Amino acid sequence: MADTSDTRTPAQIEADIKRRRETLAETLDEIGARVHPKTIVGDAKAKVVSNIDYTVGRAYVGVNRVVTDVKGQLVREDGAPRLERIVPVALVVVGVVGLLALGTRRRRD
Repeated sequence: MADTSDTRTPAQIEADIKRRRETLAETLDEIGARVHPKTIVGDAKAKVVSNIDYTVGRAYVGVNRVVTDVKGQLVREDGAPRLERIVPVALVVVGVVGLLALGTRRRRD
């Protein structure tokens, strides 16, 4: 059987009760702050911003890699342009833009 005798004085018991009430009040205040709508919205906003920052960062790295690869294809190591590669690409771009312009013009007529 468990020993149920308490050797504390009434003043010690009251002090212990007071300390536990204060601890409980602090805990309830913390819980109240956590479940407050402003806190929940703020946490959600912070999470969304963090996810957007992460996604934008990854996109930037990917785009930067593609630009570097394309630049490597169109420019020599010494910085001079590779005309044998630039001219065909430019002709294709001009052709596509011309076709798009013709298609747009025909639709208006």
